[in-house]
Amino acid sequence: MATKKTKTDDKDTKAKATANAAKTAAAKKPAKVAAKGPIGPLARLKAAYGSKESLVGKLVEPLAGKDEDTDALKDRLLKASNQQLLRLAKVVETVTKKYGSRDKLVAAVGKAFGKAKDADYLAKLESFSLPKLFELVSSAERRAKRA
Repeated sequence: MATKKTKTDDKDTKAKATANAAKTAAAKKPAKVAAKGPIGPLARLKAAYGSKESLVGKLVEPLAGKDEDTDALKDRLLKASNQQLLRLAKVVETVTKKYGSRDKLVAAVGKAFGKAKDADYLAKLESFSLPKLFELVSSAERRAKRA
């Protein structure tokens, strides 16, 4: 059996619909977001370092191994993606702040694994790339913190 609508039901429905519309509009309104920096890798690279060449120039020396040709490394880095260069820059910056140099990083890895006096082990570590050495020492630190 159908019920007869009264005027009060109609008013309540309209009031509810208006209230729901206001809530929805308030929820959909984007909150004021602080101006973010550049989003893409190229924009971040240019904002922080000016150009790819200047960033590569800063990265060549710290990343080069003892026997590695810096010109060949520079050519390889110029062909690398901007995202990879930004990641390498972050690693180089962290290593220089925390450890100072590549040799001190190798010593820290040897100490973390309890092989600081093993000359062969340290010589092998010298052949590793800077990001790999940094990952080794940071994972050893996390492991020591857990234990």
